[in-house]
Amino acid sequence: MPPRIVFFTQPGCLSCELMKVFLEAKQIAFEERDISADPEARRAMMEQHGSCETPTLVVFSGEGQQVVVGFDPARLDQLLDSAPSSDAGTET
Repeated sequence: MPPRIVFFTQPGCLSCELMKVFLEAKQIAFEERDISADPEARRAMMEQHGSCETPTLVVFSGEGQQVVVGFDPARLDQLLDSAPSSDAGTET
């Protein structure tokens, strides 16, 4: 089963746009949560995942969760290439 990926973003965030293009290019399915429009998403990003900035990507897998704050392509490659990817198209 592929990991569940939650992507916290907000409008006007260039790094968020880069992260989104990166994920879509790799055909990685993710759930996008806009912290500017969703107070619960903002709270979850800060309280549950310890992040105060976007982009924040949380990868939930059988081994727990990994949090990536900021656009770090090398870390994302390492983290996401080790997880099975979905053959389905990306739905956001």
